[in-house]
Amino acid sequence: MPFVRTELVVLCVANGELQVLLSRRAQEPHAGQLGLPGGVLRIDEDASLEAAAQRVARERLGGELPNLHQLCAVGGATRDPRAPWALSVVYRSLVQPELAVTPGKRVQALEWHAVGGLTDQGQLAFDHSELIQKAVVATREQIAALDYPPGWVPEPFTLPELQAFSAAVLGRELDKVTFRRRVEATGQVEALEGEMRVGAAHRPAQLYRFANMA
Repeated sequence: MPFVRTELVVLCVANGELQVLLSRRAQEPHAGQLGLPGGVLRIDEDASLEAAAQRVARERLGGELPNLHQLCAVGGATRDPRAPWALSVVYRSLVQPELAVTPGKRVQALEWHAVGGLTDQGQLAFDHSELIQKAVVATREQIAALDYPPGWVPEPFTLPELQAFSAAVLGRELDKVTFRRRVEATGQVEALEGEMRVGAAHRPAQLYRFANMA
């Protein structure tokens, strides 16, 4: 039977860029190196793969994760020196930066890092750089399609704020007119009557929320 683990790719938008939560490993292999939070599947405890992922979140991060979805499964004979063949079921969670996390079992520290700075394959333990890239691609495809996960975008928001959030995820600028037209065409946002926010130019901007959150 292969060595089966679950790995967690936790993403947020902070300081105008997409960031990933990394764990500084307390034990070998790769002791002291950064990698994804993760843990071994426990058939005596885990009723499902998602239950395993949430248990690992509680043990490594101090709590369960919102917006948790299976991203992919990866396996191979050279992935982990602890076993002749290792399989990882990878989960992605999209959170707000205020998420409370506490270093747990086998974790020295938890750190947020900009995904754009993780370009060197040797920076992270195991093949975790590749797993993060898979999560980034999936997340960018989702936001490019204007598919916003529940609770990921702070509400209420102005359309410029939603545009800035989307640009941070995508890693590129967005045309204001085109973005506004696309968002309004989806019907997924609704104006909050009489509610405005004063922007940097001291001009009031209409506040919105997602219609399906009403």
